[in-house]
Amino acid sequence: MDLKTLKDIPAWDWPDGTEKTIHAVLADRGAGESDRLLAAELAGDYAVINDDLADSLLDIVKEDKASDALRGQAAISLGPVLEEADVEGFDEPEDIPISEKTFIRIQESLQGLFRKPDVSKNVRRRILEASVRAPQDWHPDAIRKAYSDSDPDWRLTAVFCMRYIEGFESQILESLDNPDPDIHYEAICAAGNWEVDAAWPHISRILASDDADKPLLLAAMDALVTIRPEEAQDVLGAFTGSEDEDIAEAAYEAISMAEAILEAEEGEEDEEEDD
Repeated sequence: MDLKTLKDIPAWDWPDGTEKTIHAVLADRGAGESDRLLAAELAGDYAVINDDLADSLLDIVKEDKASDALRGQAAISLGPVLEEADVEGFDEPEDIPISEKTFIRIQESLQGLFRKPDVSKNVRRRILEASVRAPQDWHPDAIRKAYSDSDPDWRLTAVFCMRYIEGFESQILESLDNPDPDIHYEAICAAGNWEVDAAWPHISRILASDDADKPLLLAAMDALVTIRPEEAQDVLGAFTGSEDEDIAEAAYEAISMAEAILEAEEGEEDEEEDD
């Protein structure tokens, strides 16, 4: 099965041996740019990622002669497995698709590449965006420097990274008013992830707007779940009848998640009372 066919079907339906197909294209420097780009994208899927694919992705990030687009995609594809390994740990290594040794090697390599001045801006941006999925001590300073840069691309990367690295509430709130729609979107996501209550008036205005962009509306729904779960039913109920299936489904999911959060909080309060 070729890569273009794989892209068009769900990862859980990929046949056995798919990881070898992807790996062969990644490792072939003579393969076409579009093929290697697609292989790098597919390699990060949890259905196939393993030590061999992770090593191949890392090799591409290091590959000076590879295009910025390919190196950047390879870095981004390492992000999800870095996050999984960081969250779950290695107490039960058989549950993590990469080894702890590979995890550490990726982290060290990405940090080293990010600090190299001869690595292009776009590759360094993707390295930072991927590496923050498994937070390290060097990330806050890197994010602060990116946020203070006059280049809007670096500021976008910084606000994206604030979703994963805590301690940037004031910058998140400031970015809610940024006219750049991409930065605005990332600020909404970051505010939701860190439950920034001061962002609620801004988020509520988006949810009450008749002309909010769809991606921004969906992000605001997600943010509501963590910031004001008790208001989910009242605020999002009307969206469940939307003619847009994505919006209706997102509203149902957000309401369900909010109810689960409230139930969990009630359970914790009951346990504290029993103690």
